[in-house]
Amino acid sequence: MPDKAELLLGCAPITEKSGIDRAMRVAIQRARHGKKAATFGHQQAFDAAIAKLVRAIPVDAQIAEWFVNENLIPVVRHGWKKIVRNPVVIAIATALLVIGGVVAYRVHEHLKDFPGADKARRLLTVGASNRSVLLDPLQTDAGALSDLFFMKHRLEHYDVPQEFAEFKTLGTRVFDDDEVRRVAQIWIKEKRMQFFLFPAEPDKQGKINDFSDWRFVELEGWTGAVTQRNGVCFMAAIRGGEKDLQGYLEKKKQ
Repeated sequence: MPDKAELLLGCAPITEKSGIDRAMRVAIQRARHGKKAATFGHQQAFDAAIAKLVRAIPVDAQIAEWFVNENLIPVVRHGWKKIVRNPVVIAIATALLVIGGVVAYRVHEHLKDFPGADKARRLLTVGASNRSVLLDPLQTDAGALSDLFFMKHRLEHYDVPQEFAEFKTLGTRVFDDDEVRRVAQIWIKEKRMQFFLFPAEPDKQGKINDFSDWRFVELEGWTGAVTQRNGVCFMAAIRGGEKDLQGYLEKKKQ
């Protein structure tokens, strides 16, 4: 039985046009430089002579007219519907939609960010992982802790805003965080709410601009309402959504 190379040489093209199959090119190169180079050269010359003779044969005008508008090699064109239904295309499109959705969510999440928002989100993880037993037990009004923070820990302006000053506490602690620095944490009886006070973050120009309104951050089911006064951020954190905190703020306004 002839091998693959010999079968290819039996139908080798007589032109040097590009686009020839790689296996055919390899077979031709081996034949030209191998032991049967002379035989292959005679075959190529014979095929070229036959092709020249065939081209010289006159074709009747009536027969030639049959092939004027005909494609001897039909071109298969895939419709866009078939392309869209391809599982590979569907998988790629789905992946792009998911990635786009995640990016859009991240962008939307940070559109209203303020200096210190990343610190606030970090403290939400602290609130979610901590238990009240880790804090020093202390039952008093949250607003009364300002003096304790100053006298015991030398923390100035660590004041609980008036909106939350009357909430009863369960415990408190002061700790250092690598990113947030000096943090005061207060555990509240009301729905196990937690308060955090921490240094404000300067803006891109290096300035610290306080804001008296409330700004919200969310992370993994927790929400924090943040305000900034005298270079110190205060955050009330709760397990739930913005509406759960908004209700306390609206009550105080009334």
